Amino acid sequence: MEKEGQVRIPSGCAIAALISREGKRIPGNIISEAMKPMHDRSNGLGGGFAAYGIYPEYKDFYALHMFFDERATRKNCEQFLKERFEIVKSEIIPTRKIAAITDEPIIWRYFVAPLKSVLLSLQLDEKEFVARTVMKINTEMEGAYVFSSGKNMGTFKAVGFPEDVGVFYKLEEYLGYSWTSHGRYPTNTPGWWGGAHPFTLLDYSVVHNGEISSYDANRRFIEMFGYKCTLKTDTEVITYIMDYLLRVQHLTLSETASVIAAPFWSTIEGKDEQEREKLSFLRTVFPSLLITGPFSIVLGFDGGLMALNDRLKLRSMVVGEKDDMVYIASEEAAIRVMEPDVQNIYAPAGGEPVIVKVKE
Repeated sequence: MEKEGQVRIPSGCAIAALISREGKRIPGNIISEAMKPMHDRSNGLGGGFAAYGIYPEYKDFYALHMFFDERATRKNCEQFLKERFEIVKSEIIPTRKIAAITDEPIIWRYFVAPLKSVLLSLQLDEKEFVARTVMKINTEMEGAYVFSSGKNMGTFKAVGFPEDVGVFYKLEEYLGYSWTSHGRYPTNTPGWWGGAHPFTLLDYSVVHNGEISSYDANRRFIEMFGYKCTLKTDTEVITYIMDYLLRVQHLTLSETASVIAAPFWSTIEGKDEQEREKLSFLRTVFPSLLITGPFSIVLGFDGGLMALNDRLKLRSMVVGEKDDMVYIASEEAAIRVMEPDVQNIYAPAGGEPVIVKVKE
C-alpha cells in the first residue's frame, strides 16, 4: 500500500472561499472548518488563507506580512523599509504553538505608507512603488519574504494542513467580509512556508488547484514587465498575470478571464460580431498569458472575488448561495460545513468566471 505523502495525486489541492455581498464581517474559523472534509486533498505541505476587511483601523495603510529567517534579517529589512515608508505600526503576528506546525520563521507585520518624497523622486504611483518594493525584497534580501502587501487585507500561510494553519494563526480573532483558503498537495515543487497559497501582490490574492503547463511561456512574458518569479511554484505567475492585466492594463475581470482561460477559436467564431472582435483582440494581444493545463482558481481583490476554471473544466469547483453569502469550494461538502442550508448549488462552466462584488 502507498504511504500518505509518497503517492502523487495530480488532482490534489483544496480551495474554498466565502464572501458577503453586504460586506458583513465573518470570523476566519468558519472557512478554516470548511477545509476539514477536504483534508485528503492536501498532504500537510502547505495551507493558507487570505482575508479582506480585517484591518479597518489601518485601512489606509499597506499591511506587509513578512517571514524572516532570523532577527538580524528583520533589523536589516526594517532599515530598508524606513528609507521608503512611514511605518505606523510594527508587530509580531500572533500565533499559538501547536504540535502540527513546526520550524516557523519569524512572522511579522508592518502597516506602512510610502514616503511622498520617495514617490516624487521616482515618479511612481504608490501601488507600482509598493509592488516594486515587494519584488526587490523577495529577490534581493536573503532570508526575508513579503507574503502579503495589500490594504485592509492579509494572508496567513504555513507548512501544514489548512485547518491546523487556521488554529496556528488564531483566525477566529479576525473578521473579514471575504475569505479564501487553500490546502496544498505540491506536485512539482517543494513544500515551504513561502510556497504555500495564497500568493498575493498588493490586494490581489490567488488560490489555485491544478498544474500550469504553460508556466515557462507565462513566466518569460510577465518577467519582461518587472515581475520576478522566485517562489518555486507555478501559481505565483498567475498572481502577477492578474496584477498586470487588471492594474497595469486596466482590463475588466471578465476580459482578464477571457485572456487566461481564452475561448477556443472555434467558440469565438460562433459569437456575435462585437463579442467576436473583442475576444479575437484579447487572444491576439496577450497570447503568452493564456494559461494551459488543468486549473480552478479563486482571485481575491479589494471588494470581491472571482472564481474561474480552465476552459476544459479539468478541476472541480462548486458554487453555492444563501441570502447575501456566496460560497465556493472544490467540493460541496466544504460549502455545507460553512452553510448547511446552502441554496443554488452549481458547477460553473469551463472558462466562465463567477464574479462576486461587495456592495459599495
